[in-house]
Amino acid sequence: MVKLKMGVGMKNCFRFLLLTLFIVFSGAASAKFKVLVVMSYEEDNPWVKEIREGIDSVLKESSEITYFYMNTKANHGGGPAKAEEAHALYQRLQPQGVITVDDDAQSMFLLPFLKDKVTTPIMFSGVNAAPEKYGFPTANISGVLERAHVRESLAFVKQLLPNVQTACFITNNVPAGLALRNQVQEEKDTYPAMVGAFHLAKSKAELGAIAKKLNTDCDTLFIDSLEGIVDDQGKSLNNIGVLKIISALYKGPILGGNRYQVEQGAWAAVIKTGQEQGETSAEMLLKAMRGTPVSKIPMVTNSKGQRIINVTALEAHAITPRPIVLRGATLVRQTP
Repeated sequence: MVKLKMGVGMKNCFRFLLLTLFIVFSGAASAKFKVLVVMSYEEDNPWVKEIREGIDSVLKESSEITYFYMNTKANHGGGPAKAEEAHALYQRLQPQGVITVDDDAQSMFLLPFLKDKVTTPIMFSGVNAAPEKYGFPTANISGVLERAHVRESLAFVKQLLPNVQTACFITNNVPAGLALRNQVQEEKDTYPAMVGAFHLAKSKAELGAIAKKLNTDCDTLFIDSLEGIVDDQGKSLNNIGVLKIISALYKGPILGGNRYQVEQGAWAAVIKTGQEQGETSAEMLLKAMRGTPVSKIPMVTNSKGQRIINVTALEAHAITPRPIVLRGATLVRQTP
């Protein structure tokens, strides 16, 4: 048998080769995708926090995520300038993937700066308008369409209060509000209560007049997308400020489209969650960044509905739900 002797020089070369391979493969294994997330609203918006939580839960291990906030709820007129900033950030980062959240990010940022101009995989979420409005999907754009659980919420409130017969609606005159109006118009024949007036409010004064009148017009009130209604000085009100105005004037049960609205004063709801939409859009983007063609990743609609009850509100109105109604529901106390 012939024994091969390895000299010191060869041993060092061999060790160097092993070390080089280790570094190369370790770097490849640890390399992360660069992802840009453009949010329509401000960073401390409750809905934005839910979306971010969902995105982070999916992408935090595989990606370096950069968030950009357009702040269009508080300053809608400043949206185009913010979109330009987001585009400059995109050009600097050169991300492997993009997520655009809510309608303003689509109309102000995605359409003018990225659509039909880049091949980067892009997933949207929180889109209320019909996808055809934005020309979705495309070869590199897909995502999550948002729909409110109106039918389920009305069925839920009738379990709490069987005498409810007519439902009215208030929302802001924004894309999400207009989309909700279209949804209600399309679905109303399937609802367990009659649909009354649908109001698109713009100002505090208009909101107050509407809320007061609805006491005689409807048995329950569904609210959503209220942020951005302006006060007497033209300053945008947040959701809790708008809810306080409505609650002081409308004395019937109030339903909300989101958890934070129930926590801030609405009585109950079957809510959509930002976590679901954030997770879903992030999962779709990760699949695309790992090689699946976006054309093979179809658009989806949020589907999970969570029943939630504001115990503080029910106690204040001496309402005791039957045990079967409480089964599976999330009970919350109203934010002081």
